Amino acid sequence: MVAAPRVPTPAAIRCPGCGGNIELRGFSHTRSAVCVQCSTIIDPSTPELTILQRFDDRMRVQPIIPLGTRGKWQGTLYEVIGFQVRTINSDGVDYSWHEYLLFNPYRGFRYLTQYDGHWSDVIPVHGLPAFTTMSGRKAASYNGTVYAHFQNARAETTFVMGEFPWAVRVGETNVVDDYTAPPYLLSSEVTEDEVNWSFSTYVPADTIWHAFGLKGAPPPARGIYVNQPSPYAGKAGKAWSTFIKLLLVWGVLLAWFVFSASNREVFRHAYHFAQTSPGEHSFVTDVFQIDGRGNLEVELRTDLNNNWAYFNLALLREDGSQGFDFGREVSYYSGRDSDGAWSEGKARDSVTLPRVAAGRYYLRIEPEMDPQASAQAASGMSMNYEVVLRRDVPSSWLFWLALPFLILPPVVTSIRAAAFETQRWAESDYGTNSGSGSSGGDDDE
Repeated sequence: MVAAPRVPTPAAIRCPGCGGNIELRGFSHTRSAVCVQCSTIIDPSTPELTILQRFDDRMRVQPIIPLGTRGKWQGTLYEVIGFQVRTINSDGVDYSWHEYLLFNPYRGFRYLTQYDGHWSDVIPVHGLPAFTTMSGRKAASYNGTVYAHFQNARAETTFVMGEFPWAVRVGETNVVDDYTAPPYLLSSEVTEDEVNWSFSTYVPADTIWHAFGLKGAPPPARGIYVNQPSPYAGKAGKAWSTFIKLLLVWGVLLAWFVFSASNREVFRHAYHFAQTSPGEHSFVTDVFQIDGRGNLEVELRTDLNNNWAYFNLALLREDGSQGFDFGREVSYYSGRDSDGAWSEGKARDSVTLPRVAAGRYYLRIEPEMDPQASAQAASGMSMNYEVVLRRDVPSSWLFWLALPFLILPPVVTSIRAAAFETQRWAESDYGTNSGSGSSGGDDDE
C-alpha cells in the first residue's frame, strides 16, 4: 500500500512588534513577512526576527482575494500568501495595480495581477529575451514571439501584506519595461542589483473567481488593457479573405451576365431636325421585328453643341396591343474660360425598357429643341441624330449596387480592429495619451 504524500504544515512565529501570531505558508522560501495586525515587515530567516520596516497602517489596502485563499490554478493547488500594491506617478497622479503571490510547496511561486478589473497570470522567465525592433521601435523576442515595447515606468511598492520570497519593503522602486503581444506580456524589472523578467497571460476575471471559489461578481473591467486580446484579432483578415472570394464570384457572375447577353441590334436609323421646320414634328418609324425575351435599349446619338433637345418617344406594337411611352433629354455645352476648356453634359443618351415581349413594333418620335435658340436655325442651327435599338442588353447596375454590401463587412471590421488597437496604444509611451497619466496603470508587472 502506497502512503499518501505528506502535506507540509505552515510554521508560525510571533511578531516582534505587537506579539501577534504569523503563519509562514512559504516555509523556507519566505524572506519577509508582514504582520497583518501592526503592518510590521519582518525577516523570519533570522533567529531574532529582525524588523525590516514599519509602515503607516492607514495605507492598508484590502485584497480582493483574501490571504490564505486556496484554489486549483493551472491544474495545481495554490495558496495566496502575499499581496502588494505597486504604483507609478504620472503628471502628479498615482496609478496602482495589485499583485497576488501564489505558492505551492512543490511547484513554487506564480503571480496574479489586477488593474481596473483586468487580470493576468504571471510566471518568472528563465532565460534572457533577445532585444530587437518592430516597426522602427524597440521590441523583445522570446520563445519565437516578438513583443512590441509598450512603455517604461518607475514602479514603487506602496503596500504589502503576507509573505514574500524576497526582502520586500514599502517604498522600494523598480524600473519596469512592458513588451506586449496580446494576450501575452513580457516585462522586465530593473533594480540596482539585478534584472528580472516575467511572462504574463491575460485571464478573464470569471476564470479566477471560479478557480478560487470567490463570492460575488468580479469588478468590471474598464478600458483596453496592455495585453487584452482584441475581439477583432484575426477577424479583419478573415473578412478580407471572404471578401476576395466573394469578389471573385461576383466578377465571374458579372462576366457571365455581360457576355451571355445577346446585345443584338434590332433597329437603326438617322434623322435630321430643325426647330423652325414647318409642319408636325412627330413621326413614326418603319415597323421592325423584336425577337426573343429580355430588355430593350433605346439609344439617341446627336451632334448637339451648346444646346439641348427633348425626345417624346413611344414604342408601339403593330397590332396596337401594347405600348411604352417615355421621354429623354439630351444636352451638351462646351466652351473656354480663364480656367481653360470646359464641357457639360453629353450629346447622347439611352434608356432601357426592362421587359419587352417579342413582336413587331414601331417608334413614334417627337423631338424639340431650345426655343430660345430656334432663331439661329436659319443660320444653320439644327440637329442630326440617330436612333439605335438593341435587344437583351446587359444591365449590370444591380451587380454594382451589391458591391458596397460585399466590401462593407471587412471595412467595418478593420475600422473596429484599428480603433481597438488605437485605444490600447493610446495608453503607451507611443500613444496620444502618453504622459497624460493614464498610461501608468498599464505598467502592471
